[in-house]
Amino acid sequence: MEKLKNYIYGEWVEGTGNGVPLYNAVTGEQVAVSDTEGLNFEQALDYGRTVGYKNLSSMTFYDRGEMLKKVALYLLERKKKYYDLSYKTGATHVDSWVDIEGGFGTFFTYSGLAKRMLPNTSFWVDGDTQKISANGTFLGTHILTPSEGVSVQINAYNFPVWGMLEKLSTSLLAGVPSIVKPSPFGSYLTNAVFQDMIESGVLPEGAVQLVCGEPGNILDYVQDGDSVLFTGSAHTGRKLKSMPSIAGNAVRFNMEADSLNCSILGLEAKPGTPEFDLFIKEVRNEMTTKAGQKCTAIRRIIVPEHLIGDVQNALSKALDQTKIGNPLSRETKMGSLVGRQQYEEVLRKVNILKSETELVYDGKHELVDADYENGAFMSPKLFLNDKPFEKNISHDVEAFGPVSTLMPYKDAEEAAALAKRGKGSLVGSIISHDENFIAETSWKMASQHGRIFVLNRDNAKESTGHGSPLPTLMHGGPGRAGGGEEMGGLSGLHFFLQKTAIQGSPDVLKAITKIYQQGAEKKFSDKHPFQKYFEEVEVGDSLETAGRTVTDADIVNFSNVSWDHFYAHTDATSLSGTIFDKTVAHGYFILSAAAGLFVSGKKGPVIANYGLEDCSFFKPVYAGDTITVYLTAKEKINRGVKGRNIPSGVVKWLVEVVNQRDEVVCVATILTLVAKQSPFIDLNVKNVQKMLNGLTESTPALWGKMSPQQMIEHLEQALLVSFGEPEAEKCFTPEEHLEKWQDSLYNHRAMPKEFTAPFLPQDGSLPELTHKNMEAAKLSFMDNLKKFVIYYKENPQAEHMNYVFGKLNKEMWELMHKKHFTHHFQQFGLI
Repeated sequence: MEKLKNYIYGEWVEGTGNGVPLYNAVTGEQVAVSDTEGLNFEQALDYGRTVGYKNLSSMTFYDRGEMLKKVALYLLERKKKYYDLSYKTGATHVDSWVDIEGGFGTFFTYSGLAKRMLPNTSFWVDGDTQKISANGTFLGTHILTPSEGVSVQINAYNFPVWGMLEKLSTSLLAGVPSIVKPSPFGSYLTNAVFQDMIESGVLPEGAVQLVCGEPGNILDYVQDGDSVLFTGSAHTGRKLKSMPSIAGNAVRFNMEADSLNCSILGLEAKPGTPEFDLFIKEVRNEMTTKAGQKCTAIRRIIVPEHLIGDVQNALSKALDQTKIGNPLSRETKMGSLVGRQQYEEVLRKVNILKSETELVYDGKHELVDADYENGAFMSPKLFLNDKPFEKNISHDVEAFGPVSTLMPYKDAEEAAALAKRGKGSLVGSIISHDENFIAETSWKMASQHGRIFVLNRDNAKESTGHGSPLPTLMHGGPGRAGGGEEMGGLSGLHFFLQKTAIQGSPDVLKAITKIYQQGAEKKFSDKHPFQKYFEEVEVGDSLETAGRTVTDADIVNFSNVSWDHFYAHTDATSLSGTIFDKTVAHGYFILSAAAGLFVSGKKGPVIANYGLEDCSFFKPVYAGDTITVYLTAKEKINRGVKGRNIPSGVVKWLVEVVNQRDEVVCVATILTLVAKQSPFIDLNVKNVQKMLNGLTESTPALWGKMSPQQMIEHLEQALLVSFGEPEAEKCFTPEEHLEKWQDSLYNHRAMPKEFTAPFLPQDGSLPELTHKNMEAAKLSFMDNLKKFVIYYKENPQAEHMNYVFGKLNKEMWELMHKKHFTHHFQQFGLI
């Protein structure tokens, strides 16, 4: 039987013991063996702290975000084999989708957050700068850097893929290396995904390790700077947290434990209302998805006392209709528990619940293509606690399977009180259309819940459901739920980051944070900052504008254009008791006038105004006042660009407007999209001619079969096709791939060297030469380049077919030629 290998200190290592046998939850057949005996855990942790930390922490947040995306894409291409393994854990296709593609989706989400919101540096400035001296020569701020240690991540058996990836998404993005320790049960699926992560070659050495089996004494070796993330039972979590190595050192500990989550049906949601039907559907889904093996599943069903009978009947019918059995069958809606050991444990808890509450529904389902003897199947079970304020067992005991308990309440006060008797939950839901009931109940139960999910007819179509944690929202809960927090967008990174206060002069803070601070030295040059590409802009680049004297006519005209007739701008007789001496210029006029002063009218790399932040007006500006503007590059943010957008970054500019007395009247931060410098040659005729001068008949090709003249004639043919002489008869790229190929023209990735043009002969031979020699070919090529430029000036709306990219317009043809020329000029060493 295959023994799962562990991946530690950069090697695949097999345990030396007998290990733990792992079984197919559906058939009972053995699948694999997990074994960690003989592993050197101390060495593994040290390897992560040294090699892994050095490699990960030196990367920027932006680059780590790109790393997550590449890993997720690599795994997504191989998803079929993960589904095949997931079915062996008892998971249906829907269960598997949540686990597998939900895990990939978390990587994609965090990659997107990194590209939009995190800096292209290995540290992260947190919060605003604080002015802590009267004259602003002494400032303070905070930076976040990767915690110098390794993260040990202990995951539960119910989500072998998502459980691993949701923790790795934040630790890897934060720059902290991790050791993944999945539950042995289902670890063969975790192992398969992890193997491909390593095989992708995307992750730097030491970034991740895998311990596939029993944890042994791995936690004995954690030390200051390390972290432990645990998902599992609260009992086990508390034991781990109290270990001397954790409690006695500065080891960060995050626990996400199972909890007795509830769902509350609103007082008004009687049978026949959309909310009643939604409630039955949601509870049934949460009882049967993953066979109830979810830390977010509904364990307590809180229902108005007058609707208990209606809910019990409707829910029983819904559960009766749930097909249970082999996940490979299309009929199956609920699979099995993960194994016989878990089955016995759930049965034990069911018997405890029976001691105080009534079992009112015990499904007698016939299994689809499976049997109860070999598989770990359990039918849904519904209990009734008729006195939930007296009988506490429903609030204390969790059966981690398809088991839930009905309980009545009288009013919103009681509903919230019952919800809180779970002593801390990951999630509670309210299904109601009564906003007052929802609001009152939410406020009262919030202190004992990590998430509150509200469902009704208004959001049902787009709702993600009671049991689905989302990457952008916090996953965790107080009390019994562990008191931990995972994900929550960028907040999830803070657990892995060290926050450090930085104090110093404006110039020192600028040097450390790479963000311009008011009072720091400005850098002036003859070149207008808006004429610089994103790569050329440096923090501190500044412009001092000419002055502009504001007139009464400016104030009147802006009032008429903007329709802003606020009395302070238009009625001098109404200013008594105000802060104004006379009619004042509009604040937005000052900002607009400032823009008029600092923008560059000449076309350049600045693509668009992207936004405005932190705009404040400090002093009034009256007719006769003269304003001058200081524009300074404050911060640069790398930006991921998709589709047909020019590769660009965001530059934040500090705008300081002063009056003739050198008093600051307005400060704002504007954001601009600034194009990145293209790595491809311009279609400038003189530049192209200059490069071609270095090409001779004997110039060797660095790759490919083309001779120099064949290359020139190949480029000329592409030029001719781009203005329809001749018109290409067809595109060889399948329609379903065409949009992706056309989008690729806009990015800055070079054309592949080994691409075989589909319009060339299949035998690899090249077309015969059409010009008598190289010089004639060059002359003809340059004539047609000039013709291309003129053609699209005269016909800017023209479109012509390309053999590979389909029908292209002027902009796309220009992009194609730039890439194409660059590709072949590099082929012959001309660039």
